[in-house]
Amino acid sequence: MTKPEFVRLAEHGALDARVERAREILRSCALCPRACGTDRVSGSLGYCGAGPEPRVYRHMSHPGEEPPISGERGSGVVFFSHCTMSCSYCQNCRMSQEGAGVQRSAADLAAMMSALADAGCHNLNLVSATQYVPAVLEALLLAARAGVSLPVVWNTSGYECALALELLDGVVDVYLADARYAADQAAAKYSDAPDYVAVNRSALREMKRQVGALELDDRGLARSGLIVRHLVLPNGVAGTEEVLGFVARELGPGVAVSLMAQYYPAHRAAALPEIARRITPEEWAAAVRALEASGIADGWVQEMPDTLSAVAGSEIEPDPNDLAGPPG
Repeated sequence: MTKPEFVRLAEHGALDARVERAREILRSCALCPRACGTDRVSGSLGYCGAGPEPRVYRHMSHPGEEPPISGERGSGVVFFSHCTMSCSYCQNCRMSQEGAGVQRSAADLAAMMSALADAGCHNLNLVSATQYVPAVLEALLLAARAGVSLPVVWNTSGYECALALELLDGVVDVYLADARYAADQAAAKYSDAPDYVAVNRSALREMKRQVGALELDDRGLARSGLIVRHLVLPNGVAGTEEVLGFVARELGPGVAVSLMAQYYPAHRAAALPEIARRITPEEWAAAVRALEASGIADGWVQEMPDTLSAVAGSEIEPDPNDLAGPPG
């Protein structure tokens, strides 16, 4: 069995140096494109609201990711609190924007990773972890020393800067990255990220350079590569056709696309008329046609939910019976 990239780095001592470098960046934080310069080591909080140590909302075996990520036994997901974006329609706003969760040490996080591995999960799926890159790298180092050897999935909004991606180069096996918008005006209005498009496209190119096209093992599980997620929004807000055109044109063959129909007006979306409803069957059909016209051959098309309740259940709630980990 091929060793995950972070295990190789740990064995050669390279991951230790990466951890130290990442920790220094916290003194003038530049881990996300906002580069707010906050001294998080001293306890100051920047845009994302995260402190120096990770805050975790939940860790669990997740059966609902894309097929090569969840497989038969589930993806070992860690949901981190706080976020570098402020999406008005975030269905998990309690953890992403309200900061719900429990502060953990890197050792605690490593213990969660070990628990997920012991539970038989296929990978370590780190969700919205950008603001905690230093602690994540340290946790992976500790987990490697404890014998954890699962591929790392970096599950991200796609709002990533070059510095963070440089720290993750050779650590991440699979990037599961959003491509949210085709226009900065929409990104600014709905996610407070006015530079999203250029940042996202640069990040996706770098992710592709690092991990290449999606590769599966003999069980059909993701071994390495880039998967691009695109959530279709009402009234063409996301610019679906243009986003898919970019993926096909600039990321090239072999990059898998996950086209998602699960949008519903969560959080503050009800106050924004353009996105205050679910997408219509006609809007979804147009998105599927755009995917077909793009020539993208690899990926998945989500089934459009029949009712709001079918997607409302996708919100991640904390569970006191989660997989074994440090006490909260």
